Amino acid sequence: MTAAVSFQRVRKCYGDLCALKEITLEIPQGSFFGLLGHNGAGKSTMINAMAGLVNLTHGCIEVLGHDVVREYRHTRRLLGVVPQELIDEPFFSVRELLRIQSGYFGLRGRAQAAWIDELLERLALTDKADVKTHQLSGGMKRRVLIAMALVHHPKVLVLDEPTAGVDVGLRQSLWAFAQELHAQGMTIVLTTHYLQEAEALCDRIAIIDHGELLTVASKEELLAAHPWRYIELETNEVAELCSELSARLEQRQGDLLRFRVERDVPMADFLDWVQRSHLDVKDLRSQRASLEQVFLSLTQETHT
Repeated sequence: MTAAVSFQRVRKCYGDLCALKEITLEIPQGSFFGLLGHNGAGKSTMINAMAGLVNLTHGCIEVLGHDVVREYRHTRRLLGVVPQELIDEPFFSVRELLRIQSGYFGLRGRAQAAWIDELLERLALTDKADVKTHQLSGGMKRRVLIAMALVHHPKVLVLDEPTAGVDVGLRQSLWAFAQELHAQGMTIVLTTHYLQEAEALCDRIAIIDHGELLTVASKEELLAAHPWRYIELETNEVAELCSELSARLEQRQGDLLRFRVERDVPMADFLDWVQRSHLDVKDLRSQRASLEQVFLSLTQETHT
């Protein structure tokens, strides 16, 4: 099956600075794909290159098999992008903006007007439809950007930090809508610094750092490959720890002890160390690594 988005040996340099370094990556059709990295890692450069806003130094990008340079008209119909920058339009209302955006793609008529009404309703913008965007809150402006990205029925939706600065209620409603679109077959590409969101939503994840692709794998593969598990002990009194526990102690806050333990260490061995340390345990919690811990582990390795 043709990839939803394909990056082939993509490089983008600004003089001596290379924002992207030979990125080769395929985003499968129908996936909810996470593109993760620290600030300045190259995520927005990749997205802008997909959208035709950045000219590559080398390589090519295809959207559903169509080159974003040679077939730019076609790829821009296939792609909807929600940028980080908020809209601030003083002349047109929300509904007018959506009609104008529809016109760029030659979309008009009753069916398109009905789709605009549905977007306004689903994004809780109906009561703001005749308001100019510079009068809206930041969260409302973010919703308008999402509606504008969806108004031409794209096959691939790119969400670049879509919940930055929005409240919890809006975040939950946006993700519910995104999951519904994904269930209908839309490919969604997400960048976010809220790694709990990526872990909950994405089925496949790429991590980039300083313009280099560190890894791309399913969420389950990434989490399973992490060599640690984390165990918290709540105790009545902290005694002297045996050497095995002391070597694995990651954090100590009053009567709460947090250990980082190799995944191949049997729990029976850990409990034996607890007994040898004469710890009076009130509670014990064991958990696998989170995506945030995997991300930090991978990106920190590149700086050591």
